Amino acid sequence: MRLYAFVFLLLFSFAAAGQDPVIDAIVKEASENSQLERLAHELFDGIGPRLVGTPQMQQAHDWAIKKYADWGITARNEKWGEWKGWERGVSHIDMIYPRVKTLEAMQLAWSPSTNGKAVVGELVIIPDLDDSLAFQKWLPAVKGKFVMMSMPQPTGRPDYNWKEHGTPESFEKMKAQRTALTEAWDKRIAKTGKTTRTLPAVLEKAGALGIVTSNWSRGFGVNKIFQARTTKVPTIDVSLEDYGMLYRLQESGVKPRISVRTDSKDLGMVPTFNTIAEIKGSEKPDEYVMLSAHFDSWDGGTGATDNGTGTIMMMEALRILKKVYPNPKRTILVGHWGSEEQGLNGSRAFVEDHPDIVNNLHMLFNQDNGTGRIREITGQGFLHAYDYIQRYLSKVPEKVRNGLTTTFPGIPSGGGSDNASFTSVGAPGFGLNATSFSYFDYTWHTNRDTYDKVVFDDLRSNAILAAILVYQACEDPNKFPREKSFLPVDSKTGARANWPEPRKATRKGPVN
Repeated sequence: MRLYAFVFLLLFSFAAAGQDPVIDAIVKEASENSQLERLAHELFDGIGPRLVGTPQMQQAHDWAIKKYADWGITARNEKWGEWKGWERGVSHIDMIYPRVKTLEAMQLAWSPSTNGKAVVGELVIIPDLDDSLAFQKWLPAVKGKFVMMSMPQPTGRPDYNWKEHGTPESFEKMKAQRTALTEAWDKRIAKTGKTTRTLPAVLEKAGALGIVTSNWSRGFGVNKIFQARTTKVPTIDVSLEDYGMLYRLQESGVKPRISVRTDSKDLGMVPTFNTIAEIKGSEKPDEYVMLSAHFDSWDGGTGATDNGTGTIMMMEALRILKKVYPNPKRTILVGHWGSEEQGLNGSRAFVEDHPDIVNNLHMLFNQDNGTGRIREITGQGFLHAYDYIQRYLSKVPEKVRNGLTTTFPGIPSGGGSDNASFTSVGAPGFGLNATSFSYFDYTWHTNRDTYDKVVFDDLRSNAILAAILVYQACEDPNKFPREKSFLPVDSKTGARANWPEPRKATRKGPVN
């Protein structure tokens, strides 16, 4: 009898602390039937970049609706505003003097086309003049020329490469040179009386053929891709290597010439959407647990790690939950937001348009920054975040949560990603922050943000984590309390930090 009693107690203890069959099923489905590679291929390689207002963005919305339908999940596209419609075409950007070379360069987003023909012209550099009056006198010289607006970089190697292979002396010398060049260039632009934001329109009005920039990310040959600030002539971004070559040639008096043809299309104002997927709750259908990731991207690469990985991670998590947990107690929503890159516009609009959901939101989990394993969750300033998030994380297999750190109560996000749209109105939105994998200097907003940068094993782990967090949140008998903690005092000023103020969505754009 004692043996039977011991076995019973042992089994009971395993059951009490042991495996939840739903969590086991989540891990099994994610590990043995992952759809992540297929989703990534279809979205990144097939559809490609998802700049708001482009046909590819609309194609992605429709693709997501069909995917969810294939999995038996209801999804819808919700219009939140309008944006300038634009479609990238073929670009040909070549140096034709003093020799012929096809340049690594691309047209910037929403930049005008050259109307089906190549535009040829000499390059000039913004000169270092005394003041804005001198700049106004020089300005007619840009007519019929392409104007170089960026400083040349002293090195094309990232700092970590210098640290590994260079001498300390050469590394420090390079950094000093870069600092001096940057300060001098900033002063050069300031003396025009304009800024890098307003100067392109002035040059365009003066008759420039186009604007030439180079926005280096400080990673090998990688350029940041931003928005054009011209409305009639093209703006192009040239790789660090080719821009430096052109700059040196012009500075030495060679007067290089380039040929630019950009075949983009202006599509007028077009509707813009969020894609919302839903599994209805069985016991508390009017309370919500949300997964969140922005769907749009810049279009230099294919938007793989910003934020395709967040997008397909949330899609995979919901697919798994539909299969192993089809009747959640609370309603599960996934928000795929449009126009995050222009100021969280899709998620801000959703918050404005759906006060019923926001007021009854139990928790939202947002992921935005790259392909690595989730490494950090903070309490976003909510007083009781620890009680809930730590309890949910205790159910996550150790292998999945290994290395994950938490900070409570934390500080609310000031606007870095879409969870800030919710926390700024007092709704519990938490960020799932990922390991860097050189995100900020290699893939973020660059022309290298492509499928091959995805680490799928980490992404599978993240999908498991997201699915378990949602499952636990749906099962929680208590609704998350929205009490806010006192924010920390600034050690220098003595002022207490303020909770972020909600901002309205910009529902038309872009703004030049």
